[in-house]
Amino acid sequence: MTGPNSAAVSLEVHLVDDEAPVRAALEFLLSTHGLSVSCYDAGAAFLQRIASGPPLRGCILLDVRMPVMSGLQVHDALLARGVPLPVIFLSGHGDIGMAVAAVKKGAFDFVEKPFGDTALVGRVREALALEAAQQARLHGSDARDNALTSLTQRERDVLHRVATGKLNKVIADELGVSMRTVEVYRARVYAKLQVRSAAELATLLARHGAD
Repeated sequence: MTGPNSAAVSLEVHLVDDEAPVRAALEFLLSTHGLSVSCYDAGAAFLQRIASGPPLRGCILLDVRMPVMSGLQVHDALLARGVPLPVIFLSGHGDIGMAVAAVKKGAFDFVEKPFGDTALVGRVREALALEAAQQARLHGSDARDNALTSLTQRERDVLHRVATGKLNKVIADELGVSMRTVEVYRARVYAKLQVRSAAELATLLARHGAD
């Protein structure tokens, strides 16, 4: 097993294939296109890395036919562990049925051998882009959760009333404060949650189930 390139970026291609010449050729191909690659010679080695190390980023390039543990079994193990990385299967002609079944289970795609270099690199880039988008959504959700948690009780009082469409004057009367005070709290809430309208605020609360 070879480790990641010294110039590794946050998103990597995790290549799992038992044939050393194939690993070497694919690592060279992907590296020449500026992609960072980590190679594993067996499914068990890859799963051990997942179990023992920090969470992986990127996508998985997985051979269907491998001894001891097939790519399909590795994929099943990934699903059982909740690993969300996009999986691209490398499949021979006789493996198409199995690969299609894997796609139905959630694999990103399969590429039939022999494959064109351009087509393979293109699909890998698409898988990496999908992973980057998923991570961005996750981090955005985490940031919003943290922002909601950081609100003061008075900001929450204003937040829920604004989200239901109440006017500043009505909110001020209900809370026993001035309209200017409501405007200040409203601006703070908008800034912390990075929204620009009551409609966006209502949508955010619906998505996050904030109390």
